[in-house]
Amino acid sequence: MFILGIETATETAGCAIGGHEGVISSTHCSSPRQHAENLTPAIEFICKQAGMSLSEIRTVAVDVGPGLFTGLRVGLATAKAIAFALRVPMVGVSSLDLLAFPVRFSPRLITAAIDARRAEIYYSFYRQVPGGVQRLSDPVVGSPEDLASELLAAGEEVLLVGDGAHRYREAFEGLAKVEVVDRANSTPSAASLVQLAHAKALREEFEQPDAIEPIYLRRPDVEINWTTRHD
Repeated sequence: MFILGIETATETAGCAIGGHEGVISSTHCSSPRQHAENLTPAIEFICKQAGMSLSEIRTVAVDVGPGLFTGLRVGLATAKAIAFALRVPMVGVSSLDLLAFPVRFSPRLITAAIDARRAEIYYSFYRQVPGGVQRLSDPVVGSPEDLASELLAAGEEVLLVGDGAHRYREAFEGLAKVEVVDRANSTPSAASLVQLAHAKALREEFEQPDAIEPIYLRRPDVEINWTTRHD
Protein backbone atom coordinates (compact mmCIF):
# COMPACT_ATOMS: atom_id res chain seq x y z
CA MET A 1 0.00 0.00 0.00
CA PHE A 2 1.57 3.25 -1.17
CA ILE A 3 0.74 6.53 0.59
CA LEU A 4 1.20 10.00 -0.86
CA GLY A 5 1.80 12.67 1.77
CA ILE A 6 1.28 16.39 1.05
CA GLU A 7 2.47 19.01 3.56
CA THR A 8 1.96 22.76 2.98
CA ALA A 9 1.22 24.27 6.40
CA THR A 10 4.28 26.55 6.51
CA GLU A 11 6.49 28.36 4.02
CA THR A 12 8.31 25.06 3.39
CA ALA A 13 6.11 22.72 1.36
CA GLY A 14 6.81 19.05 0.82
CA CYS A 15 5.52 15.72 -0.40
CA ALA A 16 6.56 12.12 0.09
CA ILE A 17 5.66 8.57 -0.91
CA GLY A 18 5.99 5.52 1.31
CA GLY A 19 4.37 2.39 2.65
CA HIS A 20 5.25 -0.78 4.53
CA GLU A 21 8.92 -0.37 3.67
CA GLY A 22 9.04 3.20 4.97
CA VAL A 23 9.49 6.45 3.06
CA ILE A 24 10.87 5.77 -0.42
CA SER A 25 10.88 9.25 -1.95
CA SER A 26 10.39 12.79 -0.64
CA THR A 27 11.16 16.40 -1.43
CA HIS A 28 10.73 19.82 0.21
CA CYS A 29 10.83 23.30 -1.25
CA SER A 30 11.30 26.57 0.65
CA SER A 31 9.68 29.06 -1.71
CA PRO A 32 7.28 31.31 0.21
CA ARG A 33 3.94 31.90 -1.51
CA GLN A 34 4.72 29.51 -4.39
CA HIS A 35 3.10 26.32 -3.10
CA ALA A 36 0.56 26.22 -5.93
CA GLU A 37 3.29 26.45 -8.58
CA ASN A 38 5.67 23.96 -6.95
CA LEU A 39 3.44 21.22 -5.56
CA THR A 40 2.33 19.40 -8.73
CA PRO A 41 5.87 19.24 -10.23
CA ALA A 42 7.13 18.04 -6.83
CA ILE A 43 4.60 15.18 -6.79
CA GLU A 44 5.59 14.20 -10.34
CA PHE A 45 9.25 14.28 -9.25
CA ILE A 46 8.84 11.94 -6.28
CA CYS A 47 6.76 9.51 -8.35
CA LYS A 48 9.58 9.40 -10.91
CA GLN A 49 12.17 8.95 -8.17
CA ALA A 50 10.13 6.10 -6.67
CA GLY A 51 9.75 4.47 -10.09
CA MET A 52 5.97 4.41 -9.93
CA SER A 53 2.90 6.13 -11.31
CA LEU A 54 0.39 8.17 -9.36
CA SER A 55 -2.25 5.52 -10.09
CA GLU A 56 -0.47 3.16 -7.66
CA ILE A 57 -1.26 5.41 -4.69
CA ARG A 58 -3.81 3.83 -2.34
CA THR A 59 -4.09 6.56 0.33
CA VAL A 60 -3.55 10.33 0.28
CA ALA A 61 -2.34 11.93 3.51
CA VAL A 62 -2.45 15.68 4.09
CA ASP A 63 -1.36 18.14 6.75
CA VAL A 64 -4.57 19.77 8.03
CA GLY A 65 -2.89 22.51 10.06
CA PRO A 66 -2.84 24.72 11.93
CA GLY A 67 -0.67 26.79 9.65
CA LEU A 68 -0.62 29.46 6.97
CA PHE A 69 -4.07 29.89 5.44
CA THR A 70 -3.08 29.94 1.76
CA GLY A 71 -0.65 27.05 2.10
CA LEU A 72 -3.26 24.86 3.79
CA ARG A 73 -5.81 25.63 1.08
CA VAL A 74 -3.36 24.65 -1.67
CA GLY A 75 -2.35 21.41 0.02
CA LEU A 76 -5.89 20.35 0.88
CA ALA A 77 -7.24 21.18 -2.58
CA THR A 78 -4.47 19.22 -4.27
CA ALA A 79 -4.78 16.24 -1.91
CA LYS A 80 -8.56 16.08 -2.29
CA ALA A 81 -8.37 16.36 -6.09
CA ILE A 82 -5.93 13.44 -6.25
CA ALA A 83 -7.97 11.33 -3.81
CA PHE A 84 -11.19 11.97 -5.76
CA ALA A 85 -9.50 11.17 -9.07
CA LEU A 86 -7.97 7.93 -7.77
CA ARG A 87 -11.04 7.06 -5.66
CA VAL A 88 -8.90 6.42 -2.59
CA PRO A 89 -9.40 7.40 1.07
CA MET A 90 -7.52 10.13 2.91
CA VAL A 91 -5.77 10.59 6.25
CA GLY A 92 -5.48 14.01 7.91
CA VAL A 93 -2.66 14.78 10.36
CA SER A 94 -2.01 17.93 12.40
CA SER A 95 1.06 19.99 11.51
CA LEU A 96 1.98 20.13 15.21
CA ASP A 97 1.91 16.32 15.39
CA LEU A 98 4.36 16.29 12.47
CA LEU A 99 6.73 18.59 14.35
CA ALA A 100 6.64 16.50 17.51
CA PHE A 101 7.09 13.11 15.83
CA PRO A 102 10.80 13.41 14.85
CA VAL A 103 11.76 14.19 18.48
CA ARG A 104 9.55 11.42 19.92
CA PHE A 105 12.45 9.73 21.70
CA SER A 106 12.91 12.60 24.15
CA PRO A 107 11.65 11.95 27.72
CA ARG A 108 11.05 15.68 28.17
CA LEU A 109 7.81 17.55 27.66
CA ILE A 110 7.71 18.17 23.91
CA THR A 111 6.21 21.47 22.76
CA ALA A 112 5.54 22.10 19.06
CA ALA A 113 5.18 25.72 17.96
CA ILE A 114 4.42 27.07 14.47
CA ASP A 115 4.70 30.73 13.50
CA ALA A 116 1.15 32.05 13.06
CA ARG A 117 2.35 35.57 12.16
CA ARG A 118 0.82 38.67 13.74
CA ALA A 119 3.16 38.06 16.72
CA GLU A 120 1.36 34.79 17.52
CA ILE A 121 2.12 31.07 17.41
CA TYR A 122 0.15 27.85 17.15
CA TYR A 123 1.26 25.35 19.77
CA SER A 124 0.49 22.11 21.55
CA PHE A 125 2.13 19.79 24.10
CA TYR A 126 3.22 16.17 23.72
CA ARG A 127 4.61 13.30 25.77
CA GLN A 128 6.65 10.29 24.67
CA VAL A 129 4.71 7.00 24.49
CA PRO A 130 5.72 3.60 23.08
CA GLY A 131 6.04 3.97 19.31
CA GLY A 132 5.59 7.74 19.15
CA VAL A 133 4.14 10.73 20.97
CA GLN A 134 0.78 11.52 22.52
CA ARG A 135 -0.76 14.96 22.23
CA LEU A 136 -1.68 16.32 25.65
CA SER A 137 -3.65 19.37 24.54
CA ASP A 138 -5.63 20.63 21.58
CA PRO A 139 -3.80 23.10 19.33
CA VAL A 140 -4.20 26.72 20.43
CA VAL A 141 -3.11 30.11 19.14
CA GLY A 142 -1.48 32.65 21.45
CA SER A 143 1.47 34.94 21.94
CA PRO A 144 5.02 33.63 22.55
CA GLU A 145 4.75 35.16 26.01
CA ASP A 146 1.62 33.08 26.68
CA LEU A 147 3.54 29.90 25.84
CA ALA A 148 6.58 30.99 27.86
CA SER A 149 4.34 31.51 30.90
CA GLU A 150 2.82 28.04 30.50
CA LEU A 151 6.24 26.43 30.23
CA LEU A 152 7.48 28.30 33.29
CA ALA A 153 4.43 27.21 35.26
CA ALA A 154 4.91 23.58 34.18
CA GLY A 155 8.36 23.54 35.80
CA GLU A 156 9.50 20.64 33.59
CA GLU A 157 12.39 20.00 31.25
CA VAL A 158 11.04 21.04 27.85
CA LEU A 159 12.05 20.36 24.25
CA LEU A 160 10.67 23.18 22.09
CA VAL A 161 10.46 22.54 18.35
CA GLY A 162 9.19 24.55 15.38
CA ASP A 163 9.70 27.75 13.40
CA GLY A 164 7.59 29.61 15.98
CA ALA A 165 10.22 28.83 18.60
CA HIS A 166 12.96 30.25 16.37
CA ARG A 167 11.14 33.39 15.24
CA TYR A 168 10.29 34.35 18.82
CA ARG A 169 13.33 32.78 20.44
CA GLU A 170 13.88 35.76 22.75
CA ALA A 171 10.65 34.91 24.59
CA PHE A 172 12.14 31.56 25.67
CA GLU A 173 15.81 32.40 26.22
CA GLY A 174 15.34 33.14 29.91
CA LEU A 175 13.75 29.75 30.63
CA ALA A 176 16.51 27.54 32.05
CA LYS A 177 14.65 24.25 31.51
CA VAL A 178 13.70 24.91 27.87
CA GLU A 179 15.83 23.72 24.94
CA VAL A 180 14.99 24.90 21.41
CA VAL A 181 15.58 22.23 18.75
CA ASP A 182 17.82 23.28 15.85
CA ARG A 183 16.39 24.71 12.65
CA ALA A 184 16.77 21.43 10.72
CA ASN A 185 13.58 20.23 12.43
CA SER A 186 11.72 23.54 12.51
CA THR A 187 9.05 22.75 9.89
CA PRO A 188 6.62 19.83 9.48
CA SER A 189 8.02 16.92 7.47
CA ALA A 190 6.25 15.15 4.61
CA ALA A 191 8.22 12.03 5.53
CA SER A 192 6.78 12.14 9.05
CA LEU A 193 3.34 12.63 7.51
CA VAL A 194 3.68 9.38 5.53
CA GLN A 195 4.91 7.51 8.62
CA LEU A 196 2.05 8.70 10.82
CA ALA A 197 -0.49 8.17 8.05
CA HIS A 198 0.74 4.62 7.50
CA ALA A 199 0.11 3.80 11.15
CA LYS A 200 -3.42 5.23 10.85
CA ALA A 201 -4.01 3.32 7.62
CA LEU A 202 -3.08 0.05 9.32
CA ARG A 203 -5.77 0.83 11.90
CA GLU A 204 -8.14 1.74 9.04
CA GLU A 205 -8.57 5.27 10.39
CA PHE A 206 -9.47 6.66 6.98
CA GLU A 207 -11.53 9.71 6.05
CA GLN A 208 -13.41 10.53 2.90
CA PRO A 209 -12.04 13.53 0.97
CA ASP A 210 -15.15 15.66 1.51
CA ALA A 211 -14.90 15.12 5.28
CA ILE A 212 -11.36 16.50 5.64
CA GLU A 213 -11.36 20.02 7.09
CA PRO A 214 -8.44 22.36 7.89
CA ILE A 215 -7.57 23.53 11.40
CA TYR A 216 -7.38 27.33 11.17
CA LEU A 217 -7.88 28.47 14.82
CA ARG A 218 -8.41 32.03 13.63
CA ARG A 219 -9.72 33.92 10.62
CA PRO A 220 -7.50 34.44 7.55
CA ASP A 221 -5.30 37.55 7.63
CA VAL A 222 -7.19 39.05 4.69
CA GLU A 223 -10.45 38.96 6.69
CA ILE A 224 -8.73 40.42 9.75
CA ASN A 225 -7.22 43.22 7.64
CA TRP A 226 -10.60 43.97 6.02
CA THR A 227 -12.39 44.08 9.38
CA THR A 228 -9.71 46.30 10.91
CA ARG A 229 -9.79 48.70 7.94
CA HIS A 230 -13.60 48.77 7.91
CA ASP A 231 -13.74 49.52 11.66
